[in-house]
Amino acid sequence: IQTIFVVGLIGPSEALVARNGSGIEKVADLAGKKVAVPFVSTTHYSLLAALKHENVDPKSVQILNLRPPEIAAAFARGDIDAAYVWDPALGQVKTSGKVVLDSSQVAAWGAPTFDAWIVRTDFAEKHPEAVRDFVKVTGEAYAKFLAKPEAWSVSSPEAGKIAKLTGAKLEEVPELLKGYVFPSLEEQASDKFLGGATVKAVAAASAFLKEQGKVDAVLPDYSKYVTAKYASEALASN
Repeated sequence: IQTIFVVGLIGPSEALVARNGSGIEKVADLAGKKVAVPFVSTTHYSLLAALKHENVDPKSVQILNLRPPEIAAAFARGDIDAAYVWDPALGQVKTSGKVVLDSSQVAAWGAPTFDAWIVRTDFAEKHPEAVRDFVKVTGEAYAKFLAKPEAWSVSSPEAGKIAKLTGAKLEEVPELLKGYVFPSLEEQASDKFLGGATVKAVAAASAFLKEQGKVDAVLPDYSKYVTAKYASEALASN
């Protein structure tokens, strides 16, 4: 398989929230505190990356494995000091806490979390034009959104299509879109994404999964599983 398009970087849609009165103002303050995340999730990965960036020993933090509904309940009871989670639990904990950081900041520190389109290598080799055209059309949709994101309102046909395809509530679509960073086709083809950084991100995620016992081994190089070829060709065909 190959990664051919980064769908979106997770940003404000996943965040570390400290309970009011917990004394937590920054990542360094998590030492000695109870912090909940769903283990082996994107927020677990982001939390550990944030601790590493701020030179906080994970062993100094009591990291608890809770599912999002359990996190919201524990936060409301005051059983935990902070949580790194996504909606709808994120919205619930925000009512009695404040955001310390979100995943866009962690991404800026070099540990992005994201969704991606992948393709089977054998299919891509047999149908390169189809893969290129898919990437091109997707990039064009992104360009339309990036040019005027406010146009994708609840009443827009685009929001309606997203709700239908994803099962999300129509009224929630505009806010959900704000929680992600959508790279343009030009960015996709650059070193910031498929041209380099995405390979490093996949390698880091693989190392995380090995640490968590979810994979037996990691590869020395993941570059053959990520390609900027189709994004570059899509740009050239414009």
